[in-house]
Amino acid sequence: MPNKSQILELKETLLQRRESILSNINNSRNSIDEIKNQEINDELDYAELVSDSFTQGMIANHQIAELKQIDEAIKKIKDDTYGKCDMCGVNIPIGRLKAKPFAKFCTECREVYEKENKN
Repeated sequence: MPNKSQILELKETLLQRRESILSNINNSRNSIDEIKNQEINDELDYAELVSDSFTQGMIANHQIAELKQIDEAIKKIKDDTYGKCDMCGVNIPIGRLKAKPFAKFCTECREVYEKENKN
């Protein structure tokens, strides 16, 4: 399990990423609004508008999902349960947490989780 200084460092990383995502989501929403306000002259314009809007929406949805995971990790820090695997309860290695500070599972359990969710 990470020590207190490592947890503070990881919390700061989570908070910075959270702010970045919120900014990106806001920018995506503004881009979608701009796309919707564009003048449509023909079918090609319409196809481009739909494609751009879809892409921006997918990016925003992915970031919203990541934001939820970040918020869960911040809550775990507050609850003093951060760094423990949600599946087996073992400590998640610090290297994994540094690579993905909102990791919910240890490497072994992540693999099991991904296999189960492929089906």
